[in-house]
Amino acid sequence: MASGRRFVAAALLAGLLAGPAVAKDAPPLAEDPVLEARVMRIAAELRCLVCQNQTIADSHADLAVDLRRQVRSMLSEGRSQAEILQYMTDRYGDFVLYRPPVRTSTWLLWFGPFVLLVGGLVTLLLVLRRRARLSDDHFEPDEDDADGAGPRAP
Repeated sequence: MASGRRFVAAALLAGLLAGPAVAKDAPPLAEDPVLEARVMRIAAELRCLVCQNQTIADSHADLAVDLRRQVRSMLSEGRSQAEILQYMTDRYGDFVLYRPPVRTSTWLLWFGPFVLLVGGLVTLLLVLRRRARLSDDHFEPDEDDADGAGPRAP
């Protein structure tokens, strides 16, 4: 009798715990799937201002959700992609664009990494050439070479 009660209690507990696990379809964000596709296309062009290196399409931050909602409402009002991008750029600057335009003010952003890479390679080549011209007496001898015995056996 006691084992029957335990079974019933376990079955009830399992039923209560399984209730929240029932999967539901996510409600669509827009009634119009074409509008939602346009929202995501524009959102992929805008950088999340809170997250690092994410678009507002990829981000789950509150600001990104608000910006997607704003893009959706602007599209519903009939604005074009260019108008929305211009509005966001006017409000947040070129930083909001995931691929900012090449301008004199963004040259360092676009070409800075290449300049640093080339500078590092030139410096490395100059140091290696200078070291290659030095004679052996400019370097400290290895411990094994100092006593003339050669490498030690383990």
